[in-house]
Amino acid sequence: MIDFTPLLKDPSRIFFGAAAQFGIFTTFLVSILLIPLVIPGADDNLVLRLASAIGIIGAADGPTTLYVANHFKLVDYMAPISVAAYSYMSLVPVIQPPVIRALTTKAERQIRMDYQEGRSSRTALIFFPIIVTIVAGILVPMSAPLVGSLMFGNLIRECGVLERLSKTAQNELANLVTILLGISIGSTMVANNFLRWDTALIMGLGLFAFVFDTAGGVLFAKFLNLFRKNKVNPMIGAAGISAFPMSARVIQKMAKEEDPYNFILMQAISANVSGQLGSIIAGGMVITLVSMLL
Repeated sequence: MIDFTPLLKDPSRIFFGAAAQFGIFTTFLVSILLIPLVIPGADDNLVLRLASAIGIIGAADGPTTLYVANHFKLVDYMAPISVAAYSYMSLVPVIQPPVIRALTTKAERQIRMDYQEGRSSRTALIFFPIIVTIVAGILVPMSAPLVGSLMFGNLIRECGVLERLSKTAQNELANLVTILLGISIGSTMVANNFLRWDTALIMGLGLFAFVFDTAGGVLFAKFLNLFRKNKVNPMIGAAGISAFPMSARVIQKMAKEEDPYNFILMQAISANVSGQLGSIIAGGMVITLVSMLL
């Protein structure tokens, strides 16, 4: 049910959503090396499948993480993967600020950015989810179910004739699905399946992926500033993850701490929205690539 207006106002922010997925692929490679050490009996098939799900944790996108884990039938690891994914989503205000401060200077964090007020046209808001679904389905077919679900929710919100369904999806349905998800995942968290060394590995690598996703977005923004006359506040690069809208709020809070009159919330939301799309497409790419290797 996301409003894509901030992204449509400045489509170039889509690149932040792509850059902030850097940690996914870095963690995937690191996981391939570490999993055999922690799970000695793991064959190459299991290593690739588990590494894929662990890498996606870095996107801070619970549904995409579960989708990848379920696709590769990682039933025995669903509980720790879910806990890691949703824990790090909720820990965005704790994890991101130290990473951002380590990679930016005070002057960079104080950079102000212009934003054009106003809402995109109804036509653009309606055609955007349709076009994105078609393009994503053609380029990365495995991402189609998640992209389609995200865009369908946006479409019923923007079309203007399904207000009752839109409100239900945003409130009652979302709450019900959250409860059912918690119950279904929680029921698998028995001691034998959870209190193991591989759980610690998943949690540790999930944090590694999340940190590198944040760093990837910040470093990409700093790289762009080498060629731009109007500088970008590097902190908005960190909002390119999928934790919406929490990451954007964290960025705005940090900007306000550095400069009480600096307002970059809308720019951060734009990057955050692109991160939603980027994480889903990255998940589809991982599934496609790993499926080719299995």
